[in-house]
Order: sequence, then C-alpha cells, then structure tokens
Amino acid sequence: MSVRKPPTERQRRLGVELRKMRERVGLSLVEAAVLHRTDKTTISNTESGRFGVSADRVRVWAGNYSCPDHEYVDALAEMAKERRAANKNWWDEYRGVLAATALDLAEMEYYAVGLRGVQITHVPGLLQTEDYTRAVFQEAVPSLAPDDLDRKIAFRMKRHGVLELPRPPECVFLIHEAALRMRFGSNAVIKAQLGYLLEQSTREHVVIRVVPFAAGSYPSSGSSSTLYVQGPVPQLDTVQIDVPTGSTFLHSETHLANYRTVVERMRQLAMSPRSSRDFIRSAMRGL
Repeated sequence: MSVRKPPTERQRRLGVELRKMRERVGLSLVEAAVLHRTDKTTISNTESGRFGVSADRVRVWAGNYSCPDHEYVDALAEMAKERRAANKNWWDEYRGVLAATALDLAEMEYYAVGLRGVQITHVPGLLQTEDYTRAVFQEAVPSLAPDDLDRKIAFRMKRHGVLELPRPPECVFLIHEAALRMRFGSNAVIKAQLGYLLEQSTREHVVIRVVPFAAGSYPSSGSSSTLYVQGPVPQLDTVQIDVPTGSTFLHSETHLANYRTVVERMRQLAMSPRSSRDFIRSAMRGL
C-alpha cells in the first residue's frame, strides 16, 4: 500500500473515526495489529488518513472492534468508497492554487446531508451573487492579484452547484440583519444580492431566516461565520468556522454539542421564513 498525496479533511476524518473505534475498546496499535492480522504502521497510517482503506476493511475492523452501531459503520464504509473511486471531482482542478481548506469545504458540502449556516457580517457563500462575491474578496488584505481574485470568485460560484444536485442537502441559513445592511459593493450590487436571496428562498430545500437587531445579543458572537455540516449520522457532523487563514474544521463531541446549541439558539432568535422574506423586501426598498 503506497503513500498518496496529502489526505483531505474527510479522509482524515475517516481515519479519526477508526482510531476512536479502536480506543473505545481499549486496544493499542500493537494489539489491534494482531487482531487485524496486519502491522501497527499500517493501522497508524490508516488512522492518520495517509493510507486509504476499503469499505470491506472498514467493516472488518469495525467487526473486530465489536462496534454495535450499524448505521455509523455503513456511513464510514461509504466514506471509504469515496477515496477508492477514481472519478475526479470538480474542486480538484483548484488543488495547488487555492487553500486546501477551501477544497475541503467544497467536498464537505457535496457530501452533506444538511447544512446549517450562521452568518453575521456577510451573505452565505452558497447564496452570493458574483458581483457581491467580488466586492467581498476585494476587501482582502493583502489585496488579491487579478488572477487570484478571478479564481476565488469562480470557485465560489462553482460551489453553488451543490444546490443543484439531484439530492441536495437540506439547507437552513440564519442570516443576521448586519449581513443584510453591510455594503459590499454599490447599492445596485446589494439590491441584486437581496433579490437573489429571495429567489433562492423559494427552493424546496433552502430556508432563509433573518436574525434582526431587535433580537438582541446572540451566542458565539466572536465568530462571524459558522457552518454546521450534517453527516449521514450525527457522529459524522462537522463544524466549519472562518479564520484569517481560511477555515477550521471541528468534530469533537464537545464542539458538536456546543455548536448545535449555538445554531438552535440562533434559530430561536430568527424570524420565520415568511417574515424574513418580508424583511428582505423592506431592506431592498430602503436602498
């Protein structure tokens, strides 16, 4: 088994879950190697995501660990198939020219069952118009070179394709009023962006809800953007947050529990979908 290019976040996550499974039954690498009839280096490299693993091997290892959660094991086996498949994904064409975390985010969105976004300062990336996206990226420090700017914009626009999938993720976007009031671009750009939000809100699998200033304080106020990515089982959920260097992905049980609370509390503060559409229309008239 050969070492391949650096693993993606999902590939690392598969390894992490296999490690957790081993540790839950209290086995060391050496003990697991004896159980699986392999060597500890193979197990270590698999758990770190450096080595791929087949769906069959996932099931064998899970059986050796006496894992009782069949849905969880099935989900891990499906993740293993992703890596074994030879098909090239659209985001791979950006490998080496965009941050790896950007590609990891696109991959997570593609395989997500549901997306729960909380946005404070700008419209969610999956719902941005091209002109609005350009205005956002033009605020980057240091400034982006023209080719880099165009590349980032094109990548974000291609991410929108997840909403067109035959079975798209169920999306709920909780957008703070501040994001609707921020001026990224001219009034015409903002008006077109708000109109696009209204258009997207008519999709069966997209819910947009506004959190107004009048709702008062809100949880996790130090983060301007949070995306809760739902996997096929709760254990495989992931939280993505924006940081100055790109994205950070969190999936410990504590982080998942905390961010579920954040999303739920923001949901409680938000207007209904219908009232949110009325609010967005009002904001458009004020431009």
